[in-house]
Amino acid sequence: MRKKVSAGILGLAVAGTSLLATGSASSHGYTDQPLSRQKQCANGTVTGCGNIQWEPQSVEGPKGFPAAGPADGKICSAGIGGFSALDHPKAPNGTDWPATQLSNGQSYNFRWQFTARHRTTDFKYYITKNGWNQSAPLTRAALESQPFLTLPYNGQQPPATLTHTGNVPSGKSGRHIILAVWTVHDTANAFYACSDVRF
Repeated sequence: MRKKVSAGILGLAVAGTSLLATGSASSHGYTDQPLSRQKQCANGTVTGCGNIQWEPQSVEGPKGFPAAGPADGKICSAGIGGFSALDHPKAPNGTDWPATQLSNGQSYNFRWQFTARHRTTDFKYYITKNGWNQSAPLTRAALESQPFLTLPYNGQQPPATLTHTGNVPSGKSGRHIILAVWTVHDTANAFYACSDVRF
């Protein structure tokens, strides 16, 4: 009996260590306005996404984008192999990722959901250039060089849901990707969310 109890305790200890090693204790968040690819996978709008369906809040990679951060072609997954479905130009079923309809220059309420809140440097939003290559994974060259919206947050801790309003760019048509970057203030990381939009 003693061996069985000891084995059970050891198993719990190993499971706990594994959870900590995967980053479950750190901050997490994702965008649901416009609806991000990871949230589409989590809510079942898109199926066959792999592990991201259970962890839409965990797309975390090095901060400092665009000078640093995830490698080109792995931006939407933040370079996490288990989330690579997010980097593919097509959804896992081979169709286009569902897109949020936007109008040029419109005011829009961008929204983040946080499952663990962290002190924040800023939120930045980038968009693809006109004529970008829609059949390839997202790269820096496909994005406008400057964010179209930056929200400084000065090291504050956000609420569980944060909405901020800004104007989407003018002069866009067809399909684009908006890349949202949440820069954490007191770690070396940021969170990334790719949202497909249509003008």
